[in-house]
Amino acid sequence: MTDNAAGALKRTPLHDVHVALGAKIVPFAGYEMPVQYPQGITAEHKAVRDGCGMFDVSHMGEVIVRGPDAIRFVSSVTSNDVAALAIGQIQYSTLLRADGTIVDDLLVYRYADHLMLVINASNRDKDLAHLTAHLAGFDCTMTDISDSIALLAIQGPNAQAVVQSLTGTALDAIKYYRFAEGQVANMPCTISRTGYTGEDGFELYFDATQAVAMWNAVMATGQVTPTGLGARDSLRLEAGLCLYGHELDDHTTPLEAGLNWVVKLAKAEPFVGQDVLRRQHNEGTDRKLVGFIIDERAIPRYGYPVVYGGVPFGTVCSGIMSPTLGVAIGTCFLPSAAAVVGTTFEIDIRGKMLSARVVKLPFYKRPAKA
Repeated sequence: MTDNAAGALKRTPLHDVHVALGAKIVPFAGYEMPVQYPQGITAEHKAVRDGCGMFDVSHMGEVIVRGPDAIRFVSSVTSNDVAALAIGQIQYSTLLRADGTIVDDLLVYRYADHLMLVINASNRDKDLAHLTAHLAGFDCTMTDISDSIALLAIQGPNAQAVVQSLTGTALDAIKYYRFAEGQVANMPCTISRTGYTGEDGFELYFDATQAVAMWNAVMATGQVTPTGLGARDSLRLEAGLCLYGHELDDHTTPLEAGLNWVVKLAKAEPFVGQDVLRRQHNEGTDRKLVGFIIDERAIPRYGYPVVYGGVPFGTVCSGIMSPTLGVAIGTCFLPSAAAVVGTTFEIDIRGKMLSARVVKLPFYKRPAKA
């Protein structure tokens, strides 16, 4: 991944491929990224739900932590219990400040001799500075390898068949949130059963110099739809997954965001923000993240004012007209006492107050395999 001019937006190794496919390129997290291709966001969204889509997410950051104290160090700055990871296992977690607020959400991969942290592109510099500030006293090193790694997400009910046709690695043996090291299309690769869509799928980490060859090999199967960031956002929202800068930010704790399951207060390694989160766990939080539906035909976009009990209470975090469900869905924060299924409140959509009701997350869950 390289800058195309001093101070300009970065490009992933697949930028020219996206342009050739007619993608609409937009600024995102410091990169020029494809938001959609000519078929449009709804068609791409449905392709992932019904078949298989492929996303270029090479803008994501990857950081290697290596050394005797690697596990202790990462556990000390994140809310989940890194020591509980088996080799080949992945953990979703949050990187925290002393006040319990979220620097970033991330994935932690445990390899035999190191950890890999996968971080958001928009937070890369901030994350690295934060990690570096807490590294003293731990016998380990940290290396940012983001610019040398390409990342493709292959998602949908047909994803396993597509990837299996390109690899000798037995994908049935890779369970959810597990990974294997192997080859895909004869290229060395970390094959990870993860994704951000609510569907089954794989994320492939490999050398950035092989990005075009890998993209072309996957597309040559004839079973994959190129998919942009627009569909990635609508898919993740239907699946009830948080996005940093929307549901998560530097004013929000994981307990406020409903991420209680990634907060391990009893783990052996003390961690940054633990005291605040323990207090919130015991005493409760003032607000909680909820999912909502609007029955009228209107789109509750990010930033629209939320009103509960006649009083303004923040804004919409994320909102779309759901391509799968055919109704308007979104997320916002409400007072904790009101954050229960069935609660009604209002959203100011272009000067019109529309009624919304709290529903259980996720909005969509993929059908169980027959």
